[in-house]
Amino acid sequence: MKKTFKLIDLDCANCAAKMETAIKKLPGVTGASVSFMTQKMTIEADDVDAVMKDVVKCCKKVEPDCEIVL
Repeated sequence: MKKTFKLIDLDCANCAAKMETAIKKLPGVTGASVSFMTQKMTIEADDVDAVMKDVVKCCKKVEPDCEIVL
């Protein structure tokens, strides 16, 4: 299953890359893409809703001000 989320206040492309790398390492996630240009994040997982709590934690570690519109 694949879902796309809007990001608010993602400050730089480097942070987007760090988020993407961290999310891909999470158990249950089969793919992830974070775009600084479009301010969007796409998560691919068997159950996206189940992994979103961990995804939000990963993003907050890299970019505390970034908000994911769920």
